[in-house]
Amino acid sequence: CNSCSAMSEERARRLQPVLDMALEEERQAAAKLGQCQREMEQAQARLVDLEAYTGEYHQGWQQRGAGGVDREWLLNYQRFLARMQTAIDQQQQALEWHRQAADKARQHWREKYQRVEALRTLIQRYLDEARLRADRQEQKLLDELSQRAQSLRDNQN
Repeated sequence: CNSCSAMSEERARRLQPVLDMALEEERQAAAKLGQCQREMEQAQARLVDLEAYTGEYHQGWQQRGAGGVDREWLLNYQRFLARMQTAIDQQQQALEWHRQAADKARQHWREKYQRVEALRTLIQRYLDEARLRADRQEQKLLDELSQRAQSLRDNQN
C-alpha cells in the first residue's frame, strides 16, 4: 500500500535527527579516546625517560664509585635514588590511571559506534521496506494495466 510505503519513509526521515545526534556523540567519544591515548603515550614516555635517567645516573655512580667516594656523596646518591624511585612509582601510577581512562573511553566510543550502526541499519531497513512496497505497488499497477490492455485486445477481436 502507498500509505505503508510512505509510513516507512516517514520513519526513516524521523530517525535522521536521532542518527545525526548519535553521530555527533560518536565523534566526540572518538575525540576523547584519541586524547586519552595521547595522554597515556605521554605518561609512558615520561616513565621511560625517568627510568633511563635513573639508569644513566646509576651508571655514572658506579664509574665514580670505582675510584672511591666519601660518606656525604654516598648519602646524596642514596637520597637521589630514593627520590627517583618515588618519581618512577608515581609515574607508574599515573600511567596506570591513563591506561584505565583510555580503556573506559574506548568502551564508551564502542557503545556510541554500535548505536550509530544500529540506527543506520534500522533506517536502511525502513528505506528497503518502503522501496519494496513501492516496487510491489508498481508491479501491481503494471499487472493491472497489462490485464486491461489484454482485455481490451480480447474484446476488440
